[in-house]
Amino acid sequence: MHTLAYLACFLLGFVSLATASLDPYEKLGKKRIFYACTNQIQSEVSFCPPKEISCQCVNENYMATIAGCLRRVNEDLNFTINFMHENCVYYNVTVADDWYDGAIKLYDEKAKSASEIPNFNMSIPIDVPFILNTTMTGMYQEAFKRFYENYDTSIEYGSGMLGYWLLVLILGAIFNWVKILFPNITKKMTHPVINWWRQYVSMPATFRKKKSQEQNFLRYFGFLIPSRLESLVIFLFYCVTIWLHAMNSKAIDNDPVFESKYKAELRYVSDRSGITATLMMPLVFLYAGRNNFLQWLVQWDYSTFMAYHRHTARVMFALAVIHSVGYTILLYDDYAEEAAETYFYWGIIATTVGGLIMIQAFFYLRRKWYEIFLFFHIVLAAVWVAGVWLHVTDLGFIWLVYPAVAVWCFDRVVRIGRLIAFGFPHAEVTLLADETLKVVVPKPSYWHSIPGGHAFVHFIRPTYFWQSHPFTFTESTNNEDSIVLYCKVKGGITHSLYQLLVKAPGRTCKIRVSCEGPYGEPTPARYSDTAVFIAGGNGIPGLYSEVVDIAEKTPISDNKLKLIWVVREWRSIYWFYEELLHLKNTKIETIVYISQPKCYTFIDEFNNRFVGLEGLESEESNELKTGLNTEDVKIEEFSTEETQSSTDKMVRIDEPIRESDGSYHKIVDIIKSELSHVKFIEGRPSIEELIPSEIHESNGSISFVTCGHPAMVDQVRYYCAKNVSNKEKKRVDFYEQIQVWA
Repeated sequence: MHTLAYLACFLLGFVSLATASLDPYEKLGKKRIFYACTNQIQSEVSFCPPKEISCQCVNENYMATIAGCLRRVNEDLNFTINFMHENCVYYNVTVADDWYDGAIKLYDEKAKSASEIPNFNMSIPIDVPFILNTTMTGMYQEAFKRFYENYDTSIEYGSGMLGYWLLVLILGAIFNWVKILFPNITKKMTHPVINWWRQYVSMPATFRKKKSQEQNFLRYFGFLIPSRLESLVIFLFYCVTIWLHAMNSKAIDNDPVFESKYKAELRYVSDRSGITATLMMPLVFLYAGRNNFLQWLVQWDYSTFMAYHRHTARVMFALAVIHSVGYTILLYDDYAEEAAETYFYWGIIATTVGGLIMIQAFFYLRRKWYEIFLFFHIVLAAVWVAGVWLHVTDLGFIWLVYPAVAVWCFDRVVRIGRLIAFGFPHAEVTLLADETLKVVVPKPSYWHSIPGGHAFVHFIRPTYFWQSHPFTFTESTNNEDSIVLYCKVKGGITHSLYQLLVKAPGRTCKIRVSCEGPYGEPTPARYSDTAVFIAGGNGIPGLYSEVVDIAEKTPISDNKLKLIWVVREWRSIYWFYEELLHLKNTKIETIVYISQPKCYTFIDEFNNRFVGLEGLESEESNELKTGLNTEDVKIEEFSTEETQSSTDKMVRIDEPIRESDGSYHKIVDIIKSELSHVKFIEGRPSIEELIPSEIHESNGSISFVTCGHPAMVDQVRYYCAKNVSNKEKKRVDFYEQIQVWA
């Protein structure tokens, strides 16, 4: 049912955008015949005083001259005759149904050319029908044809730009759903051509290794480069945009409507770029939205859509600038007068705000002050929409803005609905080792977690209740009605919570929260014969939840699962200890790399977990050298209320003490004993050696899923791409779960 709903929304949304040339837009093409005649008449002759604006609908000689021009053109005559009624309604004049018959009769009887009228002066009204210059009639008709058809084709070309993305999304959905619906076919896709595409196009970074890592340029101008496939898609979009704005934009020489060929072509470009920029708005907002149904439909992650959002937004703004600059040049002589018009100054405001959005969205600014960036980004985007709305409302293009507003409002309404439905429970927030916050949140009964998914959390505090931040989560190991989020202390909200918890008893407190989500989708790694999850530091929660979900839902013999976690020191595993214990009775092969094993800083924090250590003094701890059983160590867990009182009852280990061989601390041995199902390796893993080794040991197709430090993620990507073509001809897939929010 959900699938059908998503599919219906997808098709409806894109069909309505991609077929924008249909209702409610009425093509201008045939009207240009009538307007070409009236404009030529105004340039050659006068029938009424200048202030009588309804002259063409009430002066019989003017109407006869129009009739004569329409007959000479003889193109869609019935339409243009009937259009006279619609045109005169604008002047509050009702024209008789048979106006043309009487007007053409009068024209045939009395029409005269300029040479036949004594002392003819075009500025002085005449009282006979006028025979227009035949040569100029052809020029006016051709000029208006190109001018008006440019409006129509601009709608079609803007729809073509949306159609390009529709094609990209359909292809992306096909390739990604094939992995899910036909995994056995996917495993066999190791043909040299397919491997070449995956090795050199779809999998690697655009240049060398860096994709998730920031690219530095003059310190303040850092940026991210999408993957090679994403870069190709973006590059082709730029090409399509340039092509669609370059074609069919030629004017005739000595254009009589705009006085010159240059001004005519400048008008064509200005009109087209303004229309296509407005048509791009719904897609820009949809790509940035949290409730973007395309994430599920196409199976792309949020980072991919954000990459496309940034580039479609840049194209939209560039087109708006071209539109604004073009009209500034065209209206240079009358700029002050035009700028006083509502539509014009709101266009100026919208373009200016768009420029501010581009500036405040610089990578450095959004990384340095993300909360401030996000707040102003939303406010400025709202002003942009309002400015565009007021700019086009009287120009006949307001309907182009409706889809953008609908997309944005839909996202906001759904987000508010999610928050209300989730409620505002009290979460237990604890400051753990490695400057990590553990947030245990009670969840409603309807709320089903997504393996590898994430949720946006609002901490209901007076100073930042309005802010929401994304965090991956896991199911609680001891309470199925709760989810656990782990937040690395950085800046903003997490730093404020850190300062609060440092002063709190037991470094724990209750905070009212609300969660918006869940968002995201699990990777197709579950369909591979072997799935290797490689996490670094705080990148473990999402991978853990996904690998555990696979282990619980697939028979033991079906596939091989491996979880690799790289941490800096022993205390780094403290905050995820319960989850590691939970892996004991699963089929998941778990390996933890300790990159700095000799660092025992704050390792005594494990005293908050271990009790009954009185007998573990140096003379009586021989059993540690052979390894302790799980039963030898008692684990106690404390609630927020019990933490402080129980601390006094626990036996604490003094300053870090090493064993006689000088290599391990007692607590390290206890950790190894309790986590006997986990293999600990001192040092950093060599990704270059790890990837081919895992491929060789796999029993068929293999998937690598990674999340952690961007440098590690990029390394995994790089060596997965290098090993797509392997001697065993095994299918190798790569998935990254790292999400780039800023």
